[in-house]
Amino acid sequence: MRVLVTGGGGFLGQAVCRLLAARGDQVTALQRRPHPALDAHGVLQRTGDVRDLDRVRAAVAGHDAVVHCAALAALWGPARAFHAVNVRGTANVVDACLRAGVGRLVHVSSPSVVHDGGDLEGVDESVPYPRRHLAPYPATKAAAERLVLAADGERLATVALRPHLIWGPGDPHFLPRFAERARRGRLLLPHAPGKLVDTVYVDNAAEACLLALDVLAPGRPAAGRAYFVAQDEPVPIAQWVNGLLAAAGLGPVRPRVPALLARLAAGAAEHGCRLVRTRPPVTRFAVAQATTSHWFDLSAARRDLGYAPRVSMAEGLTRLAAHLSDTPSESRGRP
Repeated sequence: MRVLVTGGGGFLGQAVCRLLAARGDQVTALQRRPHPALDAHGVLQRTGDVRDLDRVRAAVAGHDAVVHCAALAALWGPARAFHAVNVRGTANVVDACLRAGVGRLVHVSSPSVVHDGGDLEGVDESVPYPRRHLAPYPATKAAAERLVLAADGERLATVALRPHLIWGPGDPHFLPRFAERARRGRLLLPHAPGKLVDTVYVDNAAEACLLALDVLAPGRPAAGRAYFVAQDEPVPIAQWVNGLLAAAGLGPVRPRVPALLARLAAGAAEHGCRLVRTRPPVTRFAVAQATTSHWFDLSAARRDLGYAPRVSMAEGLTRLAAHLSDTPSESRGRP
């Protein structure tokens, strides 16, 4: 297939490009700046922003399918910035697919689109969107997911995947943040007994994109649907965080902040920082993610996509440790 990957230079996008190229597909990546790592896999790179409709249309033309990974993912920021990338950018991708006659669109969404700040324990895709979200990121990802699924039809088959807390070699988000704070003695984990979270190793998330791409067609079971994607290994969040720290050669951190205190502090921090227009040290969305259960029933993804996580958490942590030990610190950026 001729496949365009938006956000191909990102963490998940690079993994998707790598797997597509490895099996012989013709892969093009659309991102804001070139990424040398993609050259090694024979990926054609086109620079552009998903907010630019003309650029998106030009990039999509001539392809059989699109995997839409591009997004603004952050815990804090202006709602208009999230809307511009996550909603308007996604609308541009849908428009370009319909205009160019592209038959398949795999959209990378997030389980946070259904998180209202409470527990999600073993839920399936029937769980509804909440009335309100705790931050612009999940709110705009929910809007984008709805837009993509509503576009499903005879001309364009669409599917939304919800990979949860993606980690692994090259992770620019979780491990760098955890490691930096742990080294300074400032990584504070909330004490939330009995709360479990499921995550996903980056290659498992990327493989789910390929599986969805292969089964997607008008009228097929996956068309017009959303699917949770995870390890199917729910663990306390401290266990996952400390596993990442151990891979980086750092000692464990013990949860010691009461969950209620963390929630109150996050609310106060957000309120104060809005007044002075600065970034809060902690957000309600982050605390809610760290103090509630969020793990999922993956039956639908197994049935309709053939998804099964090939890389276990233990194996993923081993691979991450090997990657970090083989990569000079000055080459990998932040640890």
